[in-house]
Order: sequence, then C-alpha cells, then structure tokens
Amino acid sequence: MRRSIAVGAVVALVVLGAFSWLLVTRQPLTASSVTSPLLGKPAPTFEAKELTGGSFSLAAQRGSVVVLSFWASWCGPCKEEAPNLSTFAWSERGHRVKVVGVVFNDTIAAAKAFSNYYGSLYPSLIDSDGTIAVHYGVTSPPMTFIINARGVVAATLVGPATTQQLTRAVQRVAA
Repeated sequence: MRRSIAVGAVVALVVLGAFSWLLVTRQPLTASSVTSPLLGKPAPTFEAKELTGGSFSLAAQRGSVVVLSFWASWCGPCKEEAPNLSTFAWSERGHRVKVVGVVFNDTIAAAKAFSNYYGSLYPSLIDSDGTIAVHYGVTSPPMTFIINARGVVAATLVGPATTQQLTRAVQRVAA
C-alpha cells in the first residue's frame, strides 16, 4: 500500500514537472500572416463613430498606411495585443501610419472600459451592427489588416500581433 502511494506520488510529480517545463518553454502566442480574399484589392471603405465621439472615414486616410485592428474586451488575445498596438501607434505617430481599432461584437461600455484600462493611444471605432467586420470577413478577434497608402489591403494578421510584427508588416507595405 505504501509502495503504491509512493509510486503514484512520483508519477504525479513527473507529470507536474513535465507540464511546468512545457509552460515555461512554450513560445508566446503571436499573430500569423494569413491569406485573405481582400489581399491586393481595395480595402472596403466605411465611415464610423469613434468610442470618444469623433468620426472616422477610411477614405480620408489615403496617403497613409492604416493598421486596422478588430478587437473585443472579452477577447483574451486582444488583452495581450492591446499594449503592443499602443506602443506601435506611439512609435509611428507622425510617420504617415494610422492605427485604428474596430470594436468587434462588444458593448460600448465594455469597449470604453477596455480602452481606458489599456490606455489606447489610437482611436477605436464602433461597429455596432457588425457591418465593417462582415466586409472584412472577420469572424473572431484579434484580426489586423494593413492597408497601404493607395487604399489596398496589403497584409493580414490573425492573432495577437507583436510590435515587431506590426513594424515589419508596415515596413514591407510602405516599401
């Protein structure tokens, strides 16, 4: 009886140790480049209200690269991505790069609280009826579209984008 308890304890410790090692050595979740039917085509244009009350027009952004990121307050990976988007937006200010969030399937109150909590340094748009998401083919956040200065979708990322991924994608698009 004592021997079976000792063997069980050793097995449990080995399993716990292996699981801990897996958690410590795993790569962080990051965005992946994906193909989209929109790549190489003009970005669907839209106008929308910002969470702060202003208005936004994608057509008015011609001449700048637009990083359009769909997010939601209930989305775990979006919480991971939010600081990266703010850091990227801050580093690109004045460089003809505009970071814009689109609230996906969320309440305005929750989106405002999320935006305030993470200190968003970019505007986020209200897509209350999901029209913008439908036009871009978004089914779940986070999903990011890089739109070049001519208004063409040039890159798409699915998952929480890092600052480095955003920088590389925008450099590629702007070249």
